[in-house]
Amino acid sequence: MLPTPAQTVGPFYGYALPFPEGEQIAPKGHPGTVTVHGHVLDGAGDPVPDALLEFWQADPEGSLKGAPGSLRRDTTTGGHLGRNGTDFTGFGRVATDADGHFALFTLEPGAAPGHAGLPYIAVCVFARGLLHHLFTRVYLADGPDPLLDALPDERRATLVARPGPHRTYRFDIRLQGEGETVFLEFP
Repeated sequence: MLPTPAQTVGPFYGYALPFPEGEQIAPKGHPGTVTVHGHVLDGAGDPVPDALLEFWQADPEGSLKGAPGSLRRDTTTGGHLGRNGTDFTGFGRVATDADGHFALFTLEPGAAPGHAGLPYIAVCVFARGLLHHLFTRVYLADGPDPLLDALPDERRATLVARPGPHRTYRFDIRLQGEGETVFLEFP
């Protein structure tokens, strides 16, 4: 007999969790849009083709409020219709493609009130074989920050995206092994 989903470790979220335009935190056509892209890689350095990433961030002014109601639902099916195209939500959800690649279109986060460090984008990683999701951060710049300052240079580098041409940033997520991304533990 073949194992049933209750007997195996997922992922089983591909059907319901990704939603249309989940990769577009910034409104379409906004002049300040930046692209954060990269790969999710396993311990052997191979791409993870079925990971799901959630992103949360402050808007450019540092507000964490987001835009209420900007994730519209179809009143008939309850499914997502996508964003209204004008509101900044601060939330995105992106599935990796067959090559383990993802791309997020957003605005650079501002410093949240009361936060002593650099602005960042929070990331939650769901992937096959993970019994619990993983949390990390994407910093679009390097500089003084309580979390970054507590890390050795080689570990610090796993949280800082590399700038590229045309307002792009490269950020690879390594789940384990050499160059493993720093993951955060919350009590």
